[in-house]
Amino acid sequence: MERLFNGECDPRLLSPLTLAFVGDCVFELFVRERLVCAGNCPVNALHKKSVAQVCCSAQAQSLKTIASSLTEEETEILKRGRNAHTNHLPKNSNPADYHAATGFEALFGYLYLSGRIDRLRELFQLICGES
Repeated sequence: MERLFNGECDPRLLSPLTLAFVGDCVFELFVRERLVCAGNCPVNALHKKSVAQVCCSAQAQSLKTIASSLTEEETEILKRGRNAHTNHLPKNSNPADYHAATGFEALFGYLYLSGRIDRLRELFQLICGES
């Protein structure tokens, strides 16, 4: 599968926060699709389940799940995202989880923009305990 927009883009040249901006959406789309495919239920219930899986503490936990499976390149992208300086910290989150989640999102953004959809699927399956 290729990217949705598929415009010219070299993710190696993008800032880690830009990668995280895209990666946040990519991960949320994986989560939402999985929830919808699991069965029809009210949208409010879907939203609550989705939020529980995409909040920064859940993403930080997801990162712990996949960390040992990452390649050297993926680990480098993750570290760039984790160490990026942000001017925002969401309420009800701790800084460690927020930085870990930013690294996680940067990784998902990088892989998506690199066209590595199969690798994203592998990582998502690990997160969901399906491999």
